[in-house]
Amino acid sequence: MKTLNLGILAHVDAGKTSLTERLLHTAGIIGELGSVDDGSTQTDTLALERARGITIKAAVVSFALGDVTVNLIDTPGHPDFIAEVERALGVLDGAVLVLSAVEGVQAQTRVLMRTLRRLGVPVLLFVNKLDRRGADPERVFREIAEKLTPTAVTMDPDRVIDLLATLDEDFLTEYLTAPDTFTPSRLRAELSAKVAEGRAHPVYFGSAITGAGIDALRDGIENLLPAKEADVHAPLSGTVFKVERAPGGEKIAYVRLFTGSVAVRDKVPLGDGEGKVTAISVFDHGSAVPSGSAEAGRIAKLSGLDVRIGDVLGARTRAREALFSPPTLETVVSPVRPTDRGALHQALTRLTEQDPLIGLRHDEVRQETSVSLYGEVQKEVVQATLADEYGIDVTFSETTTICVERVSGTGSAVELIGTASNPFLATVGLRVEPGSGISFRLEVELGSMPYSFVKAVEDTVKETLREGIHGWEVGDCAVTMTHSGYYARQSHAHGTFDKSMSSTAGDFRDLTPLVLMAALREAGTTVHEPLHRFTLQTPADTLGAVTALLARARAVPRTTITKGGTAELEGEIPAAETHTVHQLLPSATRGEGAMETAFHGYRPVRGAAPSRARTDHNPLERKEYLLRVLRRV
Repeated sequence: MKTLNLGILAHVDAGKTSLTERLLHTAGIIGELGSVDDGSTQTDTLALERARGITIKAAVVSFALGDVTVNLIDTPGHPDFIAEVERALGVLDGAVLVLSAVEGVQAQTRVLMRTLRRLGVPVLLFVNKLDRRGADPERVFREIAEKLTPTAVTMDPDRVIDLLATLDEDFLTEYLTAPDTFTPSRLRAELSAKVAEGRAHPVYFGSAITGAGIDALRDGIENLLPAKEADVHAPLSGTVFKVERAPGGEKIAYVRLFTGSVAVRDKVPLGDGEGKVTAISVFDHGSAVPSGSAEAGRIAKLSGLDVRIGDVLGARTRAREALFSPPTLETVVSPVRPTDRGALHQALTRLTEQDPLIGLRHDEVRQETSVSLYGEVQKEVVQATLADEYGIDVTFSETTTICVERVSGTGSAVELIGTASNPFLATVGLRVEPGSGISFRLEVELGSMPYSFVKAVEDTVKETLREGIHGWEVGDCAVTMTHSGYYARQSHAHGTFDKSMSSTAGDFRDLTPLVLMAALREAGTTVHEPLHRFTLQTPADTLGAVTALLARARAVPRTTITKGGTAELEGEIPAAETHTVHQLLPSATRGEGAMETAFHGYRPVRGAAPSRARTDHNPLERKEYLLRVLRRV
């Protein structure tokens, strides 16, 4: 049987989860439709999802459509959970992008469509909510053609023929010479090929609430999106796109199997090692059911593997770049009850397994833990999850922006073994300079000292660069080891190892931060703040007020185009200011303005460089660092 892994995506409140319910009801998976407002939907299972009426975690449910098994993935629509969407996109064969017939193309709609097209994921569009007052399908179709894709087409034969003729000269020539050969099934096959190539985007209209247009959409899913017969005999290859914990604490990995098969008790290649599968569930008729094995094309739940999201089982089929920006906000989370500090850190560590873009920084001195997030709604989700699943009540500090540091020039430093100022039995010399990503190189011979010592230096360099001169993570830095030295292993007559006369990997780990920070200080670093690219539409007569608002937010408009009473501005804005602009834009534009933002990189901070409190032993202060490290040793 063919398999289609189908994503349902949309801007928040476009009716995505309601469409999922309707598809499951039509397929006979559920007896009655759930309601987002009542919190009774099939895919929104978290308490907070039901309470807020939004999707937070991607959910999987399976149903049959003709001879195709559809694994339907319902994804979040709120931009705070864009990382959850990113992970789902990596396993899709096709997607349905849902729009509201009232609101039309919205900011998140454009972000999602741009990403789907960039990845080459075949897309059908469904204009929902035709039953609502204010629905204007003709206007929405024009918006789709103008703002999303010029190859949007309704399922009218004449329009399909016009589009195919525009896209393919051979089709045009054959159609003009022998039009009678183009039966409805032939046209559908031609259109399906163009959909699979990402060159055509059929548009359907209807209502998930009333069921109007659903049969036509189901026909499009079955016949236009590329369901596949997977190769079950090839070597195993799969990707982990979601991780959850069983009631007993065991990890459960959601895996899209691209090729091969896996069975219970199989040992599967996992990174540099392997793991043993202890249980398997596959999605069938609306729920996950236990199974002895799973084959390519399936989405399976595998138990027994120590994995993180993004891990590859078996052979890597293709490298996939990050689609969305990392979080640019940070907040300190504190337990209401001080006795919960240890439990809080453990719970947050588990949450990072489920969402690797939630970063943790633990300050041993202040006994504080910081988490990186996308927005305020995500903060509420973390708070509710900690309370509901772990019984820990927490508070948050004010949200701040996460900056980065970049190396300005070249700097070097060296500490020699056996000198009075160096209490460690190690020689380390390092040179730092601007680079691409973080790289570690050697100018010393690899065999000049044990490899474990070299590895200790490399690992410590990467760890230390998480906090630069101003406390921010250092990126795009090349580090070269220029000097090395050690004392060979010394033993007493009776054969016992004498640590006081022999170098250990710990000496290199403790000395490296001092040397690296001295080199960074000589090279200098500049603090860069995250920058977003924005596109803003507003009535032309509000352009003055909008321009003033953007100026206060330190935004830089690059282009302004006025057309038909609407002005569209594009430019860059500091990430720290986007929330404020989103809040003030309605009042400046009579509620008609809309702004879409996307991560655009970093730019140097103007004025005094902001700093962040350190969480390490502060190798910038030599005396303080040595006191802490030597006391620990």
